[in-house]
Amino acid sequence: MKAFWNPAELIHDPQFFLQRGTVKKNFEVPARATALLDACRTMGLAITDPGAPDPLAIATVHPPDYIDFLRDGWKAWEAMPDHGAEMVANIHPAPEMLANGGRRSATIVGQLGWYCADTNPFTRDTWTSAQAAAAGAIAAADEAAAGRHAYALARPPGHHAYAARAGGHCYLNNAAIAAERLRASGAARVAVLDIDSHHGNGTQGIFWHRDDVFFASVHGDPNGYYPWYVGHASERGEGPGAGHNLNLPLARGTGDEVWLAAIATALREIRRHGAEALVISLGMDASRDEPLHFLDITEDGFARAGTAIAATSLPCAIVQEGGYNLEALGRLLPRFLAGFGG
Repeated sequence: MKAFWNPAELIHDPQFFLQRGTVKKNFEVPARATALLDACRTMGLAITDPGAPDPLAIATVHPPDYIDFLRDGWKAWEAMPDHGAEMVANIHPAPEMLANGGRRSATIVGQLGWYCADTNPFTRDTWTSAQAAAAGAIAAADEAAAGRHAYALARPPGHHAYAARAGGHCYLNNAAIAAERLRASGAARVAVLDIDSHHGNGTQGIFWHRDDVFFASVHGDPNGYYPWYVGHASERGEGPGAGHNLNLPLARGTGDEVWLAAIATALREIRRHGAEALVISLGMDASRDEPLHFLDITEDGFARAGTAIAATSLPCAIVQEGGYNLEALGRLLPRFLAGFGG
């Protein structure tokens, strides 16, 4: 199995993190990628630089104005007097604003709130690292299109990013980009299975009206966990996408057996959808060892999940999402990938 990785993914180094009104050190640190990379080397995976991303592949998911903001926003921020060390939104367009003529601002402060769902920080290096992560997801999708499993060590992660809105440590939606790449490569139907402990709200939003990409997410109940507003079982898609979205929210403290049963349910629906290829949004933050843990999944649970997913015999592009316990990451990735022969 190839593992796609570029050192440019290390240079994005956000500091700001807001939790319950307290500013803390950000959990999405470069050392996450280092821990995963060390695990890939220990497993003997073929670590491959995917090269520069295909801008057309990114544009299948993200519109030009959002890409322009990610690329050029820092220059506008830096030109502003008394700017902070990182770009952090302090206002967002409320629904009432948009219902009464609200529109995108011409200023960087307003644009930052327009293009970000929360207090997710942007650094001068965010765009460079996000592109490198997307390049790995594209390369993993190309491997899956050729019938081979592949792993994208994507950092920063992506599943909370909507088509034109960042959030939750995410800027480009790597899993959605991989799914679109598989569609463009000839797969009539693709599925995305998200097993990060947080609901993949961005991915859901991108494919909400689509019947050619089935989205399934197994995650902590949003009534008590990020992203708070979406991820409920009643959300099934709309229009052509009705019935092609599956959310399986789980209670705080859920352990292996219930989590694996939910994954089994998702896999049954993916087979029913007729998917020809599968994108896995692989979050390790379902682990019981997570610093902000909500679910209670063991190493054996991750190993069994990998085996169950591999048993579908679908070619898989495995895209890294969350997971913030640095020591646990290096143990969990090999256990999960063992099911794929990695």
